[in-house]
Amino acid sequence: MPRKHTIDLYWSFRSPYSYLALPRVAAAAREPDLDWRIRIVYPLAIRYPEYFDRQKQNALARPYFLADCERVAASLGMPFRRPVPDPIVQDPVTLEIATEQPYIRRLTHLGIQAERRGKALPFIVEVSRLLWDGQVDGWDEGDHLARAAARAELDLADMQRAVDADPAGHEAQVQANQQAQQAAGHWGVPMFVVHDEPFFGQDRFDLLMWRVEQLRRAAA
Repeated sequence: MPRKHTIDLYWSFRSPYSYLALPRVAAAAREPDLDWRIRIVYPLAIRYPEYFDRQKQNALARPYFLADCERVAASLGMPFRRPVPDPIVQDPVTLEIATEQPYIRRLTHLGIQAERRGKALPFIVEVSRLLWDGQVDGWDEGDHLARAAARAELDLADMQRAVDADPAGHEAQVQANQQAQQAAGHWGVPMFVVHDEPFFGQDRFDLLMWRVEQLRRAAA
């Protein structure tokens, strides 16, 4: 039996780069010696809302970010469009983050429930496609989420009942994931950690797999 290497993936539903990393993660998850642990966290807008303060943020930051997301998606051959509605309730002009955040809290708590059921990776793959591939407006309406969950072999109604029965417990797990992320060495997503070494960003995936190959050779 090959030695197992555990990779923690800190991941957010609102992060376009998290979405763009997933096909490579899903492919790597098929390798028998890799044990992927998906750890759902809130997006930066919830954890660090001050990042979006227009008085502090460089005026070039957001235009570059939006253009880069499009460019990365095109280079990967992935369909891409920002979610409708945005999972974060945010003023489009001032970028002020609203106090109440029903969309992202629901998605994040459902992600925690998928973690508990051992289906976090297929769940985030399907839901992130729903959010980001541009095929659906109103992802929060009708049966869109239920169908995405079903594709991940999960029952959304049953998951929602579990979340509603213990919202504090699900929130505590999100907070624990975020504390573990900080302790591991970075605050951004997607963030990969293997053998206590952090790799931040979808553009560090190849470097992560290079490190995994080094670890494989060392263990051989």
